[in-house]
Amino acid sequence: MKNRKSYIILVFSFVAGISLVSCNKHEDTGWEFAPNMYNSRAYEPLTQINSNSINPGGLNMRKPVEGTVARRNFNTKFTQEDGTVVEDLLVYDFGKDDLAIAQNVKNPIQWSETVEEEGKVLYERNCMHCHGEKGAGDGKVAAKYKGVPNYSSDALKSISAGHIYHVITFGKGRMWPHSAQVTPIERWKIAHYVGRLQIGG
Repeated sequence: MKNRKSYIILVFSFVAGISLVSCNKHEDTGWEFAPNMYNSRAYEPLTQINSNSINPGGLNMRKPVEGTVARRNFNTKFTQEDGTVVEDLLVYDFGKDDLAIAQNVKNPIQWSETVEEEGKVLYERNCMHCHGEKGAGDGKVAAKYKGVPNYSSDALKSISAGHIYHVITFGKGRMWPHSAQVTPIERWKIAHYVGRLQIGG
């Protein structure tokens, strides 16, 4: 009985001691058993752990090379092939439930054979495996993954470019969102090509 009490007191003292030590306000996180999991050994531009002995100023991030062209900001105006400046946004503030609003939005990219051809290439890369070469819903994936629609059907042949853009962005039914795979300008180009498929092109 005496030994049991001593054992209980010893365990209690140990737990209390650990608890008190853990209440220290210092920021020492303890040992790291796999530091490479936290701090990359490679230089990463958006992470700075230690001073970089190679780059000026000791920073990982470098200034862009002289003459670098900035990537287009999709929220600003852009210039068409014919030199026309379009101030409509390429990215609209759509929500997932705003399909009815999207239906009334016109394609901000002017149609041209070049744009439609680019849309075709993008369609073949990102859409054809489900929707099929002619948009008939007969792609290889559709053979197993039922419910892929036909663009030239009565239900879909009149849907707008804004509707198509919204569906590519957020998905619909069994179709998943593709906003991570296709940029806004690419979605509008695909919408132009889908417009061709809607009339059986």
